Amino acid sequence: MAQSSPTPLPRLPRSTTQGHQARHLLAVPDDVVVDEVEVLALSRFGQTRWDVVPADLPGADLPAGRIAGPGEPGVLRLSRHSHVIGPYAPQGDGFELGVPGGTAMVFDVVTPRERWDEPPYPGGGDRDGLARGFPRGLPNREEERVVRWLVAAARRLGGSVRLDVAGIFDPAELARRGAGSGVVLTPDPGASVDLTVWSDIWLDPQAAHRVLQAVHPRVVLATQGADYQGPPAGIAEKPLYPGEKMDPDLRRELHARADDYDIAALQAPVVLDGYGLTIDLGHDGFVTVEVNGEEVLPLLVKELPWASNGAICYRVVWDPPDLHEAQMEFPQPSLVVARKRAADLVGKVAAALHGAVGGEIADEAEFLLAPEDLG
Repeated sequence: MAQSSPTPLPRLPRSTTQGHQARHLLAVPDDVVVDEVEVLALSRFGQTRWDVVPADLPGADLPAGRIAGPGEPGVLRLSRHSHVIGPYAPQGDGFELGVPGGTAMVFDVVTPRERWDEPPYPGGGDRDGLARGFPRGLPNREEERVVRWLVAAARRLGGSVRLDVAGIFDPAELARRGAGSGVVLTPDPGASVDLTVWSDIWLDPQAAHRVLQAVHPRVVLATQGADYQGPPAGIAEKPLYPGEKMDPDLRRELHARADDYDIAALQAPVVLDGYGLTIDLGHDGFVTVEVNGEEVLPLLVKELPWASNGAICYRVVWDPPDLHEAQMEFPQPSLVVARKRAADLVGKVAAALHGAVGGEIADEAEFLLAPEDLG
């Protein structure tokens, strides 16, 4: 029997918003499927649900909203006021979308229009290029949350975001809104370097050190410090500040009490609730592993049974040689090369930690990754 061809996607309508709403487009390539967008939304918005389920979505027969009719897009609710409509074909209904070539699907994202009154501060880091898209005032509150999620989703999916397109296809409206309307952002996937392993298993510092030595021989524990030698000699006889008139006997008594407190603290059992490891990469900066317990977890992690009361966080972070350059939307080639080398190591470190403690791996946007995705 011949297999039926998939139903063609509808074209994006010219307008779906009201005056108080903003409209943004998420454009993705042909290797992305609809439920990937749903999972990324679930990773960031706790109220995510399908109001209208796309007919060809896996699991669409489950009782979640109603099933879309022929040629009808799905409606994915992010919150009370924001939703994602799609997928659409990468063409508008009688107009051009202005999305990059290679786009296979487009999602129409509607959210409240909420902007700061002042233009972005000039000269600051703008790795995502939002200042270009919102030159009159960056989004805040609900719109900021949605826009930052869109940029993170585009980075993860290899797609793009076209910003603030509500009314942009009307020349008069476009002139009124001015520069920035309709700017296309294609975030570099390589700019996301840091990874976090979430687990219910605590590795002692020496055990973590052994795990990471198999990845890089120069890893060192950052918990080694100098022995406390006590207060400087004669400090009890010196004034606290120039002109201080404290009674000398009272000053010596206060210093003696402080010494007793310090000695008691040093003699108490050591309770280790966090530690770190570092790898010196020379001209490429440092890779640091920060280990501690956390109670505030990513949405998809805190729903797991073993994370109901918190989890152990193994945060693998790249400290670039030039922090300012690392926050540029288009950094210098030397920084990009250093970032690539560091990202490879960050992935290997996270994979080794996950192999030792299990759990889940999340990227900078708190989107979960499979271990095999680390390369």
